Amino acid sequence: MELALVRSLMDKSFYDDHRGARCPDRLFSKDTRKIKQAIDTAMSRYERNVTPDEIEALFMSSNPTMTTAQKQAYSSLFRKIKNEQPMGADVAQEVLSKLFQQVVGEDIANIGFDYVNGSHSSLEPIRNILEMYGDDFTPNLNVEWDDMDIDTLLAKNDLEARWTFNVPSLTRQVEGINAGHLIEVGARPNTGKTSFHASLLAGPNGLARQGASCIILCNEEGSHRVGARYLTASTGMTMREIKANPTKARDLYEPIKKNIKIKDATGRDMSWVESVCKSYKPDIVILDMGDKFARTAGFARADEALKANAIHARMIAKEHQCAVFYMSQLSADAEGKVLLNQSMMEGSRTGKAAEADLMILIAKNPPRQDSEEEDLQRHLNVVKNKLTGWHGVVHCNLNYQVGRYEV
Repeated sequence: MELALVRSLMDKSFYDDHRGARCPDRLFSKDTRKIKQAIDTAMSRYERNVTPDEIEALFMSSNPTMTTAQKQAYSSLFRKIKNEQPMGADVAQEVLSKLFQQVVGEDIANIGFDYVNGSHSSLEPIRNILEMYGDDFTPNLNVEWDDMDIDTLLAKNDLEARWTFNVPSLTRQVEGINAGHLIEVGARPNTGKTSFHASLLAGPNGLARQGASCIILCNEEGSHRVGARYLTASTGMTMREIKANPTKARDLYEPIKKNIKIKDATGRDMSWVESVCKSYKPDIVILDMGDKFARTAGFARADEALKANAIHARMIAKEHQCAVFYMSQLSADAEGKVLLNQSMMEGSRTGKAAEADLMILIAKNPPRQDSEEEDLQRHLNVVKNKLTGWHGVVHCNLNYQVGRYEV
């Protein structure tokens, strides 16, 4: 192997890519090392490809004091080199990379033994190795670059809205979503967050009716209450009407029931969520509430934990090819306001907002002193939108009796 590497180093282009610290003499055995040093001299002097015959001539003329036995030994070594075929540049690079890593590893291991034996009292030797080899440590990496052909880009972007929203005022501005998207939805308490995702999935023309496999992981309300919201949204009947006519409700609910799975996930974390996605391969995942899947251990501040949690959610969406809806509370700054912004996300600075492909914040009208009935108008603030670029507010109504967002 080392003779084939020596043969490869006679190519000027390959030599220039691996000269100096990237190909130290220590990679080679004693006799081969001297031939490699002759190649170094030839490359420095002539700056072109060299042949084995040329290196042999230079080597012999530079070592006139060798004995007859030494000359015969090196002549035999050069004959073997001449019979070697140069390695392909990619294979030779990988071989050199592995040998180089072994050499650096041996140096670090030896220093480690010196520390164990008390021979070193500072980190200077480690620092010297990092300074000496840091720029030349070539990783074993082969990147398969993404296809940027025009036809490929057009085809992939045509699929950007595989699953469409069923709120007409929203659909006119943001048609829908696709696998890999992280959609963050925020609202103040008692605004209708659970009804929002129940309506999007189970309502007329909802994601479940479009054939999407949907998983709802809830850690705030009980799963039976969330399930009831999905039942009423799918049937358009109140719970009282369903009790009075269960046969009708069953007929309306059955077409989407197979596409909806709900689980109480209280106390679970995002790693568990990832395991669920890996096992069941859903198209749509609802995290209600997303922040409650965060683990705060190891973080200095709560916002850092929430940022890491959102990053994990986005990674799940991309790795497991699903769209993740991350439900979240809004801070008190959003109370009584119709126009909302990213900074109103509860407990996070910009961490959660930075990860979202689409962020929808739900607002309702401020309460009026002279009104005895709750205002059911809702305002969907699209405050971040990597999908179509449109930002603004669309309006709809919450039919709280059946949990549907309607226009």
